[in-house]
Amino acid sequence: MSESALSTREAHALRRVRFLAKIMDEAVTIPGTNVGIGLDSVVGLLPVSGDLVTAVVSLYAVGEAVRLGADRHVIGQMLFNVAIDFGVGSVPVLGDVFDAVWKSNVRNANLLEKHLNSR
Repeated sequence: MSESALSTREAHALRRVRFLAKIMDEAVTIPGTNVGIGLDSVVGLLPVSGDLVTAVVSLYAVGEAVRLGADRHVIGQMLFNVAIDFGVGSVPVLGDVFDAVWKSNVRNANLLEKHLNSR
């Protein structure tokens, strides 16, 4: 199903979640690679507090999923992605590399889209 098969409310919410995912996970491509990084990787450089801030921002997508009536399983997967990003991302050095690879916001946008299209 395409975005056009979704209700207007669902399509707008999905666009907002996709926009957040782009800003947080893939805003800029690292020159010479095809790896994108976003605010999650940059703000995450601040020990613990940076990862806490990005985790709170990432919860926006979970809130949208709840408002759209996503299944508990989908919500659980989304929360797991945010928790992994926060937990591993808080580890000095390793966490900074992990933030560039894990992309929890993109994962959560994909989960939400899959859920909306499967109904």
